[in-house]
Amino acid sequence: MEPDALSLSDGALAAQLAQSAGRILLEVRASGMFAGKALGAAGDAIANRFLVDALRLQRPDDGLLSEESKDTPERLGKSRVWIVDPLDGTREFSEERSDWAVHVGLAVDGVATIGAVALPGLNGAVLRSDQPAPLPPHEGKPRLLVSRTRPAAEAVAVAETLGGELVPMGSAGAKAMAVVTGQAEIYLHSGGQYEWDNCAPVAVARAHGLHCSRIDGSPLAYNNPDTYLPDLLICRPECAQQVLALVAERA
Repeated sequence: MEPDALSLSDGALAAQLAQSAGRILLEVRASGMFAGKALGAAGDAIANRFLVDALRLQRPDDGLLSEESKDTPERLGKSRVWIVDPLDGTREFSEERSDWAVHVGLAVDGVATIGAVALPGLNGAVLRSDQPAPLPPHEGKPRLLVSRTRPAAEAVAVAETLGGELVPMGSAGAKAMAVVTGQAEIYLHSGGQYEWDNCAPVAVARAHGLHCSRIDGSPLAYNNPDTYLPDLLICRPECAQQVLALVAERA
C-alpha cells in the first residue's frame, strides 16, 4: 500500500487495491508452490487477507463484505459498504487461464457507486468507475457472453431470437468488462450470483454508460441481509429494452 493511501479518493483506492491484489495473485501462481484446487484456495485466501486488511486500515468507518470472509450484521447499519471478490473466477485462475478478475466495489445506500475490476491475466488491465471511456461503436448482430459450462437458458433464447453469437467466458467480472471494452454487447446471467460477484463490475459498467439491472428490469440493490442476487443484465443501452422484453416473454 502506498503511504498516501489515506488521502486517495474512493475510486483511486479501489483501483490501487484491485491492481495490487492482482499482482499478488500472479505472484502466487508463478511461485509454483500450489497447483489445481490448492492454487485457487491459496489465491482466494491471500488476496482476501490483503484486501480486508487494507480496507480496514484505509476506510475503518465503512462496512465490509467479502466473499472469503465470514459475514457479520455490522455492515447492515452502514451507509458505505465495500464489497469485494478477491478472486473472481477461482477455477479459471487455478487452470492458469486469463479470464479471471479482482473486484473492489463500494455500495453507498445500497447502490453500486464506486468500482474497480482488475484483469491481471489480460495485460494487468484495471477498469474503473472514476475513469470512464466512451463505448466503442458496434454494428451487426449482438454477441452474448455466457458461462463456459452452463450458459443461461435466457441468454441462449435471446441469442437465437436476435441471431446473436454466444461467447463463452470465465468469471463474471471478465464477462462484464468484455461488454465495457466492446468485445461483446450483452451479458445476461440467470444462474445465481452474490453481491460480490457484480457490485464492482456494475459500478464500472454503469459509469461507462451501460445498462445494468436485474433481468426483470428492476434495480440491483446491495448490502442486503441475504447477499444472493439471482440474475443480472449488463448490456449496451440500445439493446436493453429488446432484451428485457424477450426475457419477459419467457417468464
